[in-house]
Amino acid sequence: MALESVPPKYAQLVQNLQRRIEAGTYPPGSLLPSENQLIQEFGVSRPTVVAALRVLREQGWIDSQQGKGRFVRGRPALASAERTRPGQAYLLAAETETDGEVIETGALTAPNRVVALLELPAKSKAFLRRRLIRRDGEPTEVVSLWLPSELSQGTDLTSAGLLSEGLREHLHARKGVRFDHVVEQIISRMPTTAEMKQLGMPKNVPLLVVFGTVREASGRPLAVVEVLLPADRHELEDAYPIG
Repeated sequence: MALESVPPKYAQLVQNLQRRIEAGTYPPGSLLPSENQLIQEFGVSRPTVVAALRVLREQGWIDSQQGKGRFVRGRPALASAERTRPGQAYLLAAETETDGEVIETGALTAPNRVVALLELPAKSKAFLRRRLIRRDGEPTEVVSLWLPSELSQGTDLTSAGLLSEGLREHLHARKGVRFDHVVEQIISRMPTTAEMKQLGMPKNVPLLVVFGTVREASGRPLAVVEVLLPADRHELEDAYPIG
């Protein structure tokens, strides 16, 4: 699904670097320019460069080597298909890698859809950790992690500070749970007044809402990641092989 919009600056930088890799400007095995060099050449902020490099690393275009820099791997096979999905991205990446803040934590009555996805009794309470994400200094998405209340106990998810590790890694270390797969659903709806204010949205612009249900190998739901994306600032794209 593609929406007519201007991609955020980090996404534009990703596209520029991908084109250079494909054109041979940065051949496989070569050292990618440093963060400072990219900042100067493209006239963008450091958070923008860091976000773009993270995407390229997650997609398999580059490798990072501690103390040496980032090396080009080349175009991965089916690069679009290997792209980290919205829900997956927020489970794997450390919160400190993204500009943003925790705006809400605590146990509260979960929305009906979340209750159904977590397979909880009607009107059950669940633990919520909600973050506001910024790109280039502007709010671009709201990410909510919903968990059965018992899974939040003994973790740092109640803290207002950003985690220096991914949610999957944190919950595995603290609770011993193993994430096996994510089932994503995407809907469109109009934002609430509070959501419009949080995201700085104009009137009459819908939200794209991604629900990623995280399940263990047995199929039991462990968590739900809910991502709110203003439809005028984002596009969703997927690719897959035809067998």
